[in-house]
Amino acid sequence: MPTRIDDRFAALKKEGRAALVTFVMAGDPDLATSLDILRGLPGAGADVIEVGMPFTDPMADGPAIQAAGLRALKAGTTLKKTLKLVADFRAGDDATPIVLMGYYNPIYVYGVDAFLRDARKAGVDGLIVVDLPPEEDSELCTPAREAGLNFIRLATPTTDDRRLPKVLENTSGFVYYVSLTGITGAALADYAGVSQAVARIKRHTALPIAVGFGVKNAENAAELARNADGVVVGTALVQALKASLDAEGRAGPSSVGAVTGLVASIAEGVRDARPKGGVMSWLTRLVS
Repeated sequence: MPTRIDDRFAALKKEGRAALVTFVMAGDPDLATSLDILRGLPGAGADVIEVGMPFTDPMADGPAIQAAGLRALKAGTTLKKTLKLVADFRAGDDATPIVLMGYYNPIYVYGVDAFLRDARKAGVDGLIVVDLPPEEDSELCTPAREAGLNFIRLATPTTDDRRLPKVLENTSGFVYYVSLTGITGAALADYAGVSQAVARIKRHTALPIAVGFGVKNAENAAELARNADGVVVGTALVQALKASLDAEGRAGPSSVGAVTGLVASIAEGVRDARPKGGVMSWLTRLVS
């Protein structure tokens, strides 16, 4: 059965544009502000929302997202409270896809069966668990898919054609292409290289390809949206939120707007983008 993720990407394909996928950390800087931000994201232009699950040892994340996770943990955010956050958001929005993103340890401690049951009940649509390779699909990926959740894999510039089929084997929803090697928040993407990489991955799968890492503004997003099915922005949003906090790390009156305002700007870039190849390429995409 199609998930909200499947439906959203299918609808956007008919519109002829890429999706804007936004990442925010659950509970950063507190649960109430986090919920307000989540509620504001769809209206600002987010098509899919990734919600970070705070973890003490986020090995793939850069300093900004690491700090966001620590703020969330300091505020008392747990995996159970993260699911409650999603449920509270879902009470007012039954359409926007929600993806939980993070690491396996908190899920393992929670219990896989209990987690999947509660995630489904809360309204979660998909998972990105960055430290579970395809060889460990029986741990979470297979049970998640059986429970009706998309399991989204990451591909990187070092994922060659021999490895890619294994990565894609049980992937669903979309493929998250990490456009550079390194941690989140690193340098801007090599746009020409990204275009080639997206084309290469598409030779192996019909799934949408969303590209992330290095997106800071509308111009970055527009460039990526010309070739990808989705653009992921995370670190820039986390940094915008951090800049709005007071000296003690508390939210202020501008905190929600700092995030949603940047999302609105980036969304405009995504929506204004046109595929490379001119008018005929654009028309072809519209009717495909």
